[in-house]
Amino acid sequence: MMFWYGSGWGWWQGVLSVVFMLAFWGLVAWGIYALARSSRGPAPRASTYDALMILDERLARGEIDQEQYRAARELIRTGGGAGPTAPTGGAW
Repeated sequence: MMFWYGSGWGWWQGVLSVVFMLAFWGLVAWGIYALARSSRGPAPRASTYDALMILDERLARGEIDQEQYRAARELIRTGGGAGPTAPTGGAW
């Protein structure tokens, strides 16, 4: 045999093969996890129904009055405005 340089693998070659095998299977597991996680889609957004329920509960507890209730309900139904604003009185 012309290219025979010893009697088998050295210890470092066995360790290296185990490291590469673990890295390979780790990447396969991570890929499966990433695919499963991305297939769920984005988190659901809060619906207008939820916001109206909270508003109804606040009115029932007396945290807001009728005028604030009507104003907030109109904002919820029309999609709000320019974003959150400072409270104009009452327990906001």
